[in-house]
Amino acid sequence: MSDFAYPLHEECGVFGIYDRAGTEDVAAAAYSALYALQHRGQESCGIAVNDDGVINGHRDLGLVNEVFTPAVLGSLAKPTAHMATGHVRYATSGSRVRANAQPMIVRHGRGTMALCHNGNLTNALELRRQLENEGAIFHGSSDTEVICYLVTRNRLRMGSIEIAISKTMDVLEGAYSLVVMSATKLIAVRDPRGYRPLCIGTLPGGGYVFASESCALDAVGATLLRDVEPGEIVITDTKTGELRSIKDHCGRPDRQMCVFEFIYFARPDSIIEGSSVHEARKQAGRFLAQEHPVEADVVIGVPDSGLDAALGYSQESGIPYGIGFIKNKYIGRTFIQGSQKQRENSVRIKLNAVTSTVKGKRVVLVDDSIVRGTTSARIIKLLRDAGAKEVHFRVSAPPFKYPCYFGTDIPDQKLLVATGRTVDQINEIIGADTLGYLSTEHVVQLAQNTNCGFCTACFTGKYAVKPEEVLSTDIHERHLNDRPKGEKKLGE
Repeated sequence: MSDFAYPLHEECGVFGIYDRAGTEDVAAAAYSALYALQHRGQESCGIAVNDDGVINGHRDLGLVNEVFTPAVLGSLAKPTAHMATGHVRYATSGSRVRANAQPMIVRHGRGTMALCHNGNLTNALELRRQLENEGAIFHGSSDTEVICYLVTRNRLRMGSIEIAISKTMDVLEGAYSLVVMSATKLIAVRDPRGYRPLCIGTLPGGGYVFASESCALDAVGATLLRDVEPGEIVITDTKTGELRSIKDHCGRPDRQMCVFEFIYFARPDSIIEGSSVHEARKQAGRFLAQEHPVEADVVIGVPDSGLDAALGYSQESGIPYGIGFIKNKYIGRTFIQGSQKQRENSVRIKLNAVTSTVKGKRVVLVDDSIVRGTTSARIIKLLRDAGAKEVHFRVSAPPFKYPCYFGTDIPDQKLLVATGRTVDQINEIIGADTLGYLSTEHVVQLAQNTNCGFCTACFTGKYAVKPEEVLSTDIHERHLNDRPKGEKKLGE
């Protein structure tokens, strides 16, 4: 991603495991899966374990290896536990505090529930206000807590947790992929439009795994079975060991996954909706070579998500592929989140040009997107300082022009370099010799084996659903601070 100072982030990664044979350490399996999903969220993480109907867990701010020390992981390891859920989070809705970490564990009159959520509700603010007016007290500021309240309330009224979830789906709008664990069931849920991915795997000894991406299945030795359909509720019943589903919310004609799952968010080794992420990114590079050919000596990619597209550009154009940058993999989040001066220097610390690859060469530089443009300009300067004769910048996505309401942390529209500017004007800002973006026509053709359409609202401004009140991506925090004069904040 071009803008290390303001990288795009995706809301979360979710995971759930039911080991029917009882041969797995489900806490350790969740730990391994979260490691595989760490790219989807680096701010907080958590694991909940079901030990014969008793659900306990641990969650905190930090990376997986920081939160789950050997002692903490050992405390969760239960020989009789057959189920567990796990979550990694990057906050786009709700502040960055421990109370918003997941899984969220709710204890109520009919038992205990652990819930993990990936996505962003567009009507969360409206639902939260309704619940507050009915007496609900919120402990955090995320839309996940809204979902927990609704499911719990419907569960108390209707009994069955899967029916409670279905009833809750009647009022939810926006993006949500859920993994829910009760005393006896593990459940996967995907919103009717299918904005965020969610897949099902099978364990060798019997049982099932749910995960945001198939790379997490590989991490625990599971085999990919299929994707959860948009609108589907998939239930693993520990009493029978069978998998069944409820499809009352399936069949919407406007199914559309976030196209950035294939461009940037997902790991290249994942399979989503039947398509390889790696191959989709190479296809983006091929399209770029067709749309924006140029005479050059070498094609390089910006690590890591630009590498696959650069390989595709090279294959299509016949221009040799080279390693143009070395990425420092030992820079932690503390450095990047430090002072403004540190953030400004982060590109030079994180990336270093390979002089032997680019010196005296006409270079095609491929990246997945340009957000604000400042980091793209610094990367181009790195190449020129290393002796590149020409730098031709190619972007494997269309220009970002509009905000996202479905879990992608795109900054305010006024910060997007593409808003109100032509390609030539953007190129003048970043300082390349030429600039070419992937077209909106081709971006929806990257993964042709999928059975769903793609959301491209951040490029086109055409939303399937949009919040009635557009505040900020951190909608609930703004909700607490922007109430009508005289109205008290929560907790006052």
